[in-house]
Amino acid sequence: MARVLVIGGGIAGTATALALHKAGFEAVVHEAHPDSAEDIGAFLTLASNGMRALAQVDASAAVTAIGFPLTSLRVLDDGGGELAHAPMGETSDPRLRYRCLRRGELNTALQAEAARRGVTVRHGARLVSVEDGPDRVTARFADGTTATGDLLIGADGLNSAVRRSFSPGTRPLHAGQYVFYGYTRAASPLGPDACITMVRGSGAAFGYAVSPGGEVYWFARVTGEPLSAEELAQRTPTDWRDLLLPLLRKDTTPAAELVAATGDELMVTHATEIPTGTPWRSGRTLLIGDAAHAASPATGQGASMALEDAVVLAKALRDAPGTDAALALYETLRRPRVEHNITVSGSISRGTPAPSANARPSEEDLAGLLEWEANLWAERHPH
Repeated sequence: MARVLVIGGGIAGTATALALHKAGFEAVVHEAHPDSAEDIGAFLTLASNGMRALAQVDASAAVTAIGFPLTSLRVLDDGGGELAHAPMGETSDPRLRYRCLRRGELNTALQAEAARRGVTVRHGARLVSVEDGPDRVTARFADGTTATGDLLIGADGLNSAVRRSFSPGTRPLHAGQYVFYGYTRAASPLGPDACITMVRGSGAAFGYAVSPGGEVYWFARVTGEPLSAEELAQRTPTDWRDLLLPLLRKDTTPAAELVAATGDELMVTHATEIPTGTPWRSGRTLLIGDAAHAASPATGQGASMALEDAVVLAKALRDAPGTDAALALYETLRRPRVEHNITVSGSISRGTPAPSANARPSEEDLAGLLEWEANLWAERHPH
């Protein structure tokens, strides 16, 4: 197998192309958006596991050049009292520290790194259909062009066109909340440097981090029924602010002041998830990232799980004796971990009991699983 078509140039797709390129495959990314600035508004945190995956594909420097590190987590109650403050992640290695950054900036940085290595990212390529044959797979795009390869990777997100091509019944579910994201420089709350503060509010879950330049990145998760596409599109930042502030003003925390000081840099999305147990692959087509296993944002692991996917997939394809064996190995290694994240994150969003601790797949082997030089196939088939 030599040529891989990657549908989607977001975090999952571009990282996968970087990993495949390092493993010796030819990967071409086909991105529907006309430029790299997809989803500029929201921010995310990359956890230490995601940063570890980036390090395995030599992309740490490209990502630590943007955003800012987070080394501790603080929890406040609804009166503003501190319940806990503890180190977070692997703080001893600068490459593995949690990082807070805008999603659009991360996309741009990964795509620039791909271009630097000679990986083609083709913009404006909107997938129309997939034709999966015994030896090759062909993607057809809205502009009339086609691309053919040995394998097609669907990294095209929550509303994946690749997923619709072989599992049209799989649809994202509302996870019980909608999520506000905002930025402000007009209010700068006190707090430790490189710290993310979580507020257990009575009307909303709230979190914020302050960049070294004094900009506050904040989010709020509010329980509610899904909003219509029209409502999401038509409401203004002022509308969203007016909806959120009464929920926050019930408490004496920094949350209301931060939201009140936020201007137009405010957006709202649904907390959504892909049901567990849904198909990930068909023939020479495989889903990864949010297309396969989107989770509500409550655990903050979506991007990091996608980066893990990229490394494990490239290693499986490199090490296994054939494509079918590689895809089966990939799914065996990834499904328990990512579906556990869907379940835990959904439980947090819905306010329902989380699964018992012993149901969580062990993370002891994660570093070894991601370690680039370790052979995934040989370790599981020693004879």
